[in-house]
Amino acid sequence: MDRIIFHIDVNNAFLSWTAIDLLNKGYKYDIRNSYAVIGGDETRRSGIVLAKSTPAKKVGIYTSETLYSARKKCKVLKVYPPNYKLYGEMSQKLFELLSKYSPDIEVASIDECYMDYGKVKNLYGDPIAFAYKLKKEIKETLGFTVNIGIANNKLCAKMASDFSKPDKVHTLFKEEIEEKMYPLKIDELFGIGRKTAPKFHELGIHTIGDLAHTLPDTLFKYFKNQALTYVNMAQGIDESKVISEDSIPDSISNETTLNKDVSNKLELYQSLLALSELVGLRIRRQKKYASVIAVILKDRYFKRRTHQKKIINPTNITDEIYKFSKEIFDEMWDGEPIRLIGVRLDGLTDNLYFQTSLFDNNNRKDQEQIDIVVDNLKEKYGYKIINKAGLVDSKIKHKEWKK
Repeated sequence: MDRIIFHIDVNNAFLSWTAIDLLNKGYKYDIRNSYAVIGGDETRRSGIVLAKSTPAKKVGIYTSETLYSARKKCKVLKVYPPNYKLYGEMSQKLFELLSKYSPDIEVASIDECYMDYGKVKNLYGDPIAFAYKLKKEIKETLGFTVNIGIANNKLCAKMASDFSKPDKVHTLFKEEIEEKMYPLKIDELFGIGRKTAPKFHELGIHTIGDLAHTLPDTLFKYFKNQALTYVNMAQGIDESKVISEDSIPDSISNETTLNKDVSNKLELYQSLLALSELVGLRIRRQKKYASVIAVILKDRYFKRRTHQKKIINPTNITDEIYKFSKEIFDEMWDGEPIRLIGVRLDGLTDNLYFQTSLFDNNNRKDQEQIDIVVDNLKEKYGYKIINKAGLVDSKIKHKEWKK
């Protein structure tokens, strides 16, 4: 039976949630209907637009442009500061409402999530009818609107929810992909970053359909192992599951919120190394091995993305965890500044097995023993007693060593 996935996305979340809060406090009008934006520190020319109203959008203001630039386009523009505490509370209310209907909800960011509707379809019936009912309940109960995309996988559900806004329900089932998705520009394919899209245009691949009909082998020299992934995405193929927090009990993860938005790859590598040390320590304490490694990124707009890789030989070796984490990071990062970064180990097992030579097995065993010796030294004498070169300047707090 085909899966049915919902992607639920709050329309203009930061501005909508600020508008609701202001109205509740007695504000005379709804800022969603005025020339308004949510923006950072306006005293700095680097302050940017985080969200904009529909009227502001119509005069050419766009998310991520500087407030200085936005004001030049609209002299009467009003700028409201972000209220992240409020946004967290509103986000929590949304996810609590949705959890009444299904436990299978994967939070993608502060204002969007996936729901595996196929598992509860027998309870609630036709997915399109239910989506309209759910959208109406959110609007009447919480005061803001959402878009809901319905498809047979997460990728297509996300694409569907972006078709047109606000307050809409769209479908992109597998039989609709060629009609609805193929004509779109390659830039609109979810997962294609701002740096990647121009490369496709240079190759004469301008639409999603163009990419869908391209042989992966012809793209390999440009995109390496991502070539097949990109073609599959263009064809609407996505086997990833909806993963709720409760559905990954057998995992080990560490995340860190960075002191500032970071776009320097070497700095982000350094964070990955520190996190690999932490999860490596924890998995070795449990005497387990991981067969899946995942990297978690959250950008300055609170968009959260997770990519994972299944590895042939389960591992608990720090260097291997770091090596795979870097590979995953390189595949998923589009150059946007990062606010939070994390590493997660899944598919934990007590059994160690290899698909390599006996010589390699011994090397791996030796490396595991070296890591264990280092763990013991750090636990006895403190974290700073010995460090990998890349961690000398790391600012990540290593509280795990004290546990």
